[in-house]
Amino acid sequence: MGHTEIEQLEVMKRLKSAVQTFGHRAPQYEENHAFPFENIEDLKEIGYTKLTLPKEYGGYGEGLEAFLYGQELIASACGSTSLAIGWHNMTVLEILENKQWEPAKKEELFRAIANGALVNRAASEPATGSPTRGGRPQTTAERTTDGWILNGRKTFTSLAPALDLFLVSAWVPEEEAVGWFLVHKDINGVSIDETWDLIAMEGTGSHDLVLENVLVKSDDYVEKATPKKATGWLLHIPACYIGIALGARNYAVQFAKSYTPNSLREPIASLPHIQDKIGHIELELMQARHFLYSVARKWDAAPNERETQGRELAAVKHAVTNAAISIVDKSMRIVGAQSLKKFNPLQRYFRDVRAGLHNPPMDDAVITLLAKGILEEEEERTT
Repeated sequence: MGHTEIEQLEVMKRLKSAVQTFGHRAPQYEENHAFPFENIEDLKEIGYTKLTLPKEYGGYGEGLEAFLYGQELIASACGSTSLAIGWHNMTVLEILENKQWEPAKKEELFRAIANGALVNRAASEPATGSPTRGGRPQTTAERTTDGWILNGRKTFTSLAPALDLFLVSAWVPEEEAVGWFLVHKDINGVSIDETWDLIAMEGTGSHDLVLENVLVKSDDYVEKATPKKATGWLLHIPACYIGIALGARNYAVQFAKSYTPNSLREPIASLPHIQDKIGHIELELMQARHFLYSVARKWDAAPNERETQGRELAAVKHAVTNAAISIVDKSMRIVGAQSLKKFNPLQRYFRDVRAGLHNPPMDDAVITLLAKGILEEEEERTT
């Protein structure tokens, strides 16, 4: 599916209209340190929270490429809203592909999502950091006659203020393994500790999830942790950051075309050094988006080859996120000191895009993965 066909999807048409409102709301959210509840409700209303849900459950059944396009579009107006809702749609795609879920339990969850429920995984913890680094969760799950008792604290739980359901990773002592448990927000002992205080992506509401003697049913133990494999759905992260870069580019170009200092007779867009920056922005944007969407199309088109895409997927995140940071920087250079004004969107784009460095996979892990991969290939070739 190409971008022209994606743009013609009814949900995308409605999304384009909604995104304009997101951009207008963003300064207000920032000033009030507020979670974008209105944006999330709008996304529910237009059906975006069902974008990746299979059609048989009332969703749109769209794949990775359409999902990334939507994420980019939202992020061009509000990066926080994009990243937050991206985890929900990504989780749906992950569960759809996971063969461990009992059919009845999967249907129960998907029906809830069709009716407006939001879900995300809760994996990070204070002592372990990102789960991609391999730390064992300190959250525990103890079996009882009535099900499982969960205790622990999860950090970076994006979308927390709006979530209805959490997929929680926990250490299961009797199995000496990590399991995943489905937890409803209204169960006794579940609470949100509003700890999120970053100056970037503030609106993601990535607070701590606290579990104190939380009793869940036996069948809420829905997954056993498995060895890491290629995960195309994580491309929603670089899609978000290149969307932020797109918003910065648009603002900078509009500024360059409209700003005429009294030392000039024409807008600064006529100056060679401004055109040079705009040209380099366009080049970086084209390269990043081609890389992102070509890999996404391959993922959608060849499910049987997904296991071979691990290094490619990691490389996309590294390349696209760093390109986004560079694009925002160049956009600010075009606008100059005005880009640092409190309510200029560029200063928000600048802070938000930097957060991409700390989303998985991190740059150092990507470079190590690429290096080890080519070294192993060379060793196999020469032995």
